[in-house]
Amino acid sequence: MNKNTRQNLLIALTYSVTLIGGMYLGYRFLKDQGFTVQRNVTFAENNDEKVDEIIHIINKNYVDEVNADTLNHLPIDSILHQLDPHSMYLPPAKAYEQSEMLEGNFEGIGIEYYLLNDTLLVTNVFKDGPAYAAGLKLGDKILKVDSNFVSGHQLPREQMIGKIKGRRGTPVQLSVLHNNATVPVMMTIKRDKVRVSTIDAAYMLNPETAYIRISKFGANTDLDFVDAIRVLKAKGMSKLVLDLRDNGGGYLTAATGLANQLLPENKLIVYTEGKHEPRTDYIATGGGEFEQGKLAILINENTASASEILAGAVQDLDRGIIIGRRSFGKGLVQEQFPFGDGSALNLTIARYYTPLGRSIQKSYKKGYAAYQSEIDERYSDGELTDRNRLKDSIKSLKSVNKTNAYVTASGKKVFGGGGITPDLYVKMDTVGINRFYNTLITKKVLFDYVYDVLANRYTATSLEHDINHFNISDTDYKDLIRYIQNKHVEVDPKQLAQSKPVILNDLKVLLYKYYLGDTGYYKALNVNDKMVKQALLSLQ
Repeated sequence: MNKNTRQNLLIALTYSVTLIGGMYLGYRFLKDQGFTVQRNVTFAENNDEKVDEIIHIINKNYVDEVNADTLNHLPIDSILHQLDPHSMYLPPAKAYEQSEMLEGNFEGIGIEYYLLNDTLLVTNVFKDGPAYAAGLKLGDKILKVDSNFVSGHQLPREQMIGKIKGRRGTPVQLSVLHNNATVPVMMTIKRDKVRVSTIDAAYMLNPETAYIRISKFGANTDLDFVDAIRVLKAKGMSKLVLDLRDNGGGYLTAATGLANQLLPENKLIVYTEGKHEPRTDYIATGGGEFEQGKLAILINENTASASEILAGAVQDLDRGIIIGRRSFGKGLVQEQFPFGDGSALNLTIARYYTPLGRSIQKSYKKGYAAYQSEIDERYSDGELTDRNRLKDSIKSLKSVNKTNAYVTASGKKVFGGGGITPDLYVKMDTVGINRFYNTLITKKVLFDYVYDVLANRYTATSLEHDINHFNISDTDYKDLIRYIQNKHVEVDPKQLAQSKPVILNDLKVLLYKYYLGDTGYYKALNVNDKMVKQALLSLQ
């Protein structure tokens, strides 16, 4: 069992096995809180000069005092690992990739696809994108891109994406086998910018309570949030469950902009400060779309960075209730310094602090490797599955950081130095997770079965009819077992029986994602989600 819950494991793998074709969404992190790019390019001609320049940049900009003499004659990665886990050197290809993400140049034809039996299966077509306008549909199979055959050739993922993705205005020719057709057709599609909402899902849980899921803070997340809130208000929303689980961060301005929709005027949202960076305060301006109404925010151990800024502000200001498990604990701000050869340095220049002055950055004194495995340690120590172990962790954090609890205006105690501690704890759900189940996930057997078999047995209309009571049939389950055996996966009867409820639920939510997109996915997932149920109880 790894650090992810069953739900988080499924979510992560759903997106890792679904390729984004013709649009470039980038990594989850996008622009880390307050991340900026230094436009003055440094022209170091060789690696030694680059090391010297990096040390100079560190002396001039790093968040803390540094003894530069201890850094001389070390390789670049070792220099940065001496500082903190989030300062890093990016080779030219990585720097270009991140720059493309930061600039928001998402260009292509606007589809998602899945590699099924060596064939590219279209699993989503973004409305109003070039592919949508050209008539590409869910369930179509892409056999050829320009002069390159892609189906049946077992190309690496990077090559798959590279075949369809391209600059705005350039054409791509696809050989497409439409669903239920026998003869492929040729389609020429001109690539363009594809507008995709950064809100994963927004819908009503009940007549008065809405649910909004945000997995990253992109450039337009705050604006997308406003649009979603207005639609939900028209449906009767007066309470909100905001899901920030597995949200690894993003633009600071998007997080503060969203906080501005929730907090009263003149309230401090967050401030940043470093040795070479003066304190900068971010203040709510008032007039937000959801300043009134009950609010619950869901977090877990993978909630990090900009999402912790939002959760911390809501908690410090008693604006809502935080539900879940202790968040990741990343409170460092990076700036990017580019070099003439296309490489770049991402350097930590400041820390951010919640309204009460909490730094939520967890300790990295034990070194880079220990920091990277800290979430796994939480699972091993029992914190993710036992409320009492969370209390022990809080005591440990207070001892390490030598700080007492901070106190909100309502008298609630909150803690710093290791993420955001929830007001209400919900343990990780590990029931049904075993070696056999993990094998099915890692070998993508459940995904293959949904796209290969179940997608042909159901329709969007049949699924949408009654989401709360829809279940995978006994016939579907028996066929799955045969499908597993045909994939040469050994069936362990005991572990299969233990995992059966998990497997059935996974098949259901994957089927809903295929036909009803992200909103359908989360609607199906949330039917039995313990954090969502706790939030509904707390908002009564």
